[in-house]
Amino acid sequence: MKLLFICNQNQHRSPTAAHVFKDRFVTSSAGLYNEHPVTVEQIEWAEVIIVMDERQRATLAERFPKQLVHKQLLCLDIPDVFLRNDPKLVSLLTERMKSLEPVMQLA
Repeated sequence: MKLLFICNQNQHRSPTAAHVFKDRFVTSSAGLYNEHPVTVEQIEWAEVIIVMDERQRATLAERFPKQLVHKQLLCLDIPDVFLRNDPKLVSLLTERMKSLEPVMQLA
C-alpha cells in the first residue's frame, strides 16, 4: 500500500512518519507550505493520504478536489510540537497508525 504523509513543511512530522512505516508500506512525505509543496503527481501516486491535522485535510481538499475524489484521506491529529525522529513523536505516530490500520484495509 502506498502512503503519502503530509504536514505543513515536510520537516519533522511527515518525514518521520514516512521513515517509521517504510518497512511496512511504500511511503513518501510532502509539505503544504514549503518551497516544493505537495504535487498532483504525489496525490495521484498515493493510495492513502495521511495528514497530521484537520487544517491540512481542508487545505488538500481545496487544492486537489478532483484528485481526492477516490482517495482515502485520513488524519492523525498530531500537533506541530515535535522535532524529526523525536521518540515521543515516533510513539504517537505508532499509536495513531494502529487505530487507522483497520480503516486503511478497506481502501
